[in-house]
Amino acid sequence: MKEALLILLAYCIGSIPTAVWVSKHYFGIDIRDYGSGNAGATNTFRVLGSKWGTLVMVIDVLKGFLAVKLSLLVPYYFDNDIAFTNLQLGLGMAAVLGHVFPLWADFKGGKGVATLFGLVIGISPWTALGCSGVFMLVLYLTRFVSLSSILASVAFPVFILIIFNVDNHAYRVFAIVVALLVILTHQKNITRLLKGSESKVPILKYRDRRRKRRL
Repeated sequence: MKEALLILLAYCIGSIPTAVWVSKHYFGIDIRDYGSGNAGATNTFRVLGSKWGTLVMVIDVLKGFLAVKLSLLVPYYFDNDIAFTNLQLGLGMAAVLGHVFPLWADFKGGKGVATLFGLVIGISPWTALGCSGVFMLVLYLTRFVSLSSILASVAFPVFILIIFNVDNHAYRVFAIVVALLVILTHQKNITRLLKGSESKVPILKYRDRRRKRRL
């Protein structure tokens, strides 16, 4: 019974529509009416700029992290590492579900990548560090948040299955499913990337300006 209540609470945490509230409160618009139509960090970067995109991303990551840490309220799981990790996965995924289908924003949210990342931070900090390294490197080289998210998600099962060889069947399956889901939810982005029409986020623009001046 306690687990069910915690999962419900995790869903409510994930349902906090950060991008929607920020866009409405500070700009008088609904972020879902612009750009890709998603209420997530990537679209916020694209529409509102790096400052607000970063704010939304950090809060969305925290949603997944805090949901996972709700597991600390169930101490009788502490003696069973696999059961404890599985509980954390359930809580984290409830938050991701809340982000994608937010209770407080007509069930129309984002793609859940940032909240997924918060989940990974809460369970496997070293894996999260590796995935964030992939994300930041690709973002630095391309300025495509979508491509960075896709490649970081693909790196996730590589870290879990190969590099760290995590001994938890459910977590291994979860890592593979996450990578596949991120790829599937980014089909439109992949199409735009292949066509060369995907928007770049407004970061590192000074670096690009310097390059243009040199040319």
